[in-house]
Amino acid sequence: MTTRKQVSFRLREDLLEKLKVLAKTENRALNNYVESVLLKACSSEEPNEVTAAALKAAEERTEYKPTELYDTAEEMLSKLGVK
Repeated sequence: MTTRKQVSFRLREDLLEKLKVLAKTENRALNNYVESVLLKACSSEEPNEVTAAALKAAEERTEYKPTELYDTAEEMLSKLGVK
């Protein structure tokens, strides 16, 4: 588990209110929402094509439709070469 350290920041009131609204729309605690935004901003890893498409759909609040569908988990694992 990652150790967390309590910190405090000063933010503009309008920014804080916007963050609260965005956190609420995602049904997340303000702290969790801000941490995820900061992690995303600091991440140097680029997501793969499928993950990028799913993230874009989530951000745009549209439905992500994968290119391949499977009827069972076994079928998916077999396609991936996992036994």
